[in-house]
Amino acid sequence: MALPEFAPLRLPLRRRLQTLAVLHQLCTLLFVLALRGPLWLPALLYGLWLLADRDTPRRGGRPSAWVRSWPVWNHFRDYFPISLIRTVPLDPGRNYVFGFHPHGVLAAGAFGNFCTEGPGSGRLFPGLQPRLLTLPCWFRLPFFRDYAMAGGLVSSEASSLEHLLAGPGGLVAVIALGGPRRRSRPEPAGALRLQLLRRTGFVRIALKYGVPLVPVFSFGENELFRQVPNPPGSWLRRLQARLQRLLGVALPLFHARGVFQYSWGLLPFRRPIHTVVGAPLELPREPCPSPELVQLWHRRYRERLRELFEEHKGKFGVPPERRLSFV
Repeated sequence: MALPEFAPLRLPLRRRLQTLAVLHQLCTLLFVLALRGPLWLPALLYGLWLLADRDTPRRGGRPSAWVRSWPVWNHFRDYFPISLIRTVPLDPGRNYVFGFHPHGVLAAGAFGNFCTEGPGSGRLFPGLQPRLLTLPCWFRLPFFRDYAMAGGLVSSEASSLEHLLAGPGGLVAVIALGGPRRRSRPEPAGALRLQLLRRTGFVRIALKYGVPLVPVFSFGENELFRQVPNPPGSWLRRLQARLQRLLGVALPLFHARGVFQYSWGLLPFRRPIHTVVGAPLELPREPCPSPELVQLWHRRYRERLRELFEEHKGKFGVPPERRLSFV
């Protein structure tokens, strides 16, 4: 058994701050999960607030420009580091759907780019306000839900997406496509197979409101964690399938590095993430799109995503023989 690789005792302060910036995300969630105590009155008042505020994650959330601009996000950006690349300017008077690929384990690139101002999304896309869609279960966690919404996270329910696209303009719905089932199936680093063929709901809703689809590819997203193998028939695959049915989310077993050693832990590896935002695919407005029309524009979206990948893969170290495939 190999000994763990420990971090050097002497590291620049900026490296320590970058690690703490990523660690605080995990600690915030663990703190919420561990809340206990006899504070029944504050808990009761907060419970009443949750009841009154239950629809907010489906109604555009409650983003805070102050939270999104915290200096900690600059360290979070530099930990990997994360870079956001714009290929064309976007009209701030319109709404858009950003399809983010690949999902990865925790969609760290989607969060860093579109829930913080670390990589500078506000500077690259002035006048546009991103909302990252995520599973509704996260908004059932006390306090964490409010923290998440402050960064721009909203529920991934269909009604939430429709609320965003029906607005007057200037909103970007960012969807990390692939979702829970994709995350429960580990693949080797550099794998370029995307689970997308059955994910057509975002195209149907975009057609309903005549909103452009924008392909986004995040190079390096699959390199941040390693997942425990779960071949068909294994106990882990069966457990994940049961959790998927019960909770609506498949929980992957993953690991990467720790705080003081590099061999095992829950912090992501330091791998560069280059997120490229492509040109919008203009869709017609069809209030009741047929299945054939949805499939037509879904195919065109896949073609546009493949073109984006092929155009930029050489810049970020992807071998020329690599190709995107869809399952």
